Amino acid sequence: MSRIKQAFATLKDQGKKALIPYITAGDPQKDATVPMMHALVEAGADIIELGVPFSDPMADGPTIQLACERALAHNTSLHDVLGMVVEFRQTNTTTPVVLMGYLNPVERMGYETFAAAAVEAGVDGVLLVDLPPEEAVDVAEFFRARDLDMIYLIAPTTTDARIEAIGKAGSGYVYYVSLKGVTGSATLDVADVARNLQRIRQHVSIPVGVGFGISNGETAAAVGNVCDGVIVGSAIINLIAANAAQPDAARHAVAGLVGSMRRALDA
Repeated sequence: MSRIKQAFATLKDQGKKALIPYITAGDPQKDATVPMMHALVEAGADIIELGVPFSDPMADGPTIQLACERALAHNTSLHDVLGMVVEFRQTNTTTPVVLMGYLNPVERMGYETFAAAAVEAGVDGVLLVDLPPEEAVDVAEFFRARDLDMIYLIAPTTTDARIEAIGKAGSGYVYYVSLKGVTGSATLDVADVARNLQRIRQHVSIPVGVGFGISNGETAAAVGNVCDGVIVGSAIINLIAANAAQPDAARHAVAGLVGSMRRALDA
């Protein structure tokens, strides 16, 4: 059983929902990433989404765009990101790690080479925003051969037919984008999320995580009532940016936010 599948199974047995924080690797410095990953786990994270810095993160709003810029200013590469996972795995062999980003760096490395290197490093899943399932057939073969979960996005505007195709192609979990817009958007309608998740679950058998618009314990708990996992990114990145020159302060601030979300989800 993959680490992602095991994590969701354990949480289901405990009557809990997954807390899935996102950080951008290399932001604000390369050596801050692995300590932040450990801090996320200590604060209650069940799965970590680790962003691969990219120069044109088209699905992301200004917050994560700036995080990518800060990481790229330190020349953080895909090789560096894999190295961070290797370092993380030296002391944590259980928390799933999902690489989230865009196709170009993976394509440049080569799909087969990347899949092998990712699994060797300890990566459990990959979410490539601009690689839809219709175009991922060849890539999926390399990933499946390595038991690397392919995670896809579902939007409020996704048709039933396409949701069904994503449900068949994806593994680990699907990422439901709760808002029409980019990351960091502010307005979240939980009732609308619940209605859409009812529709999604008619076609998708794997867990559904919800992201975009979740910024505090209150919204995390509300969304957690209707999904399998809560994904939070921009709220964390804002705290990192506010403490960019003080890694200890950044970890403390982020741990406080993630801990409050964990408590709210478990209440």
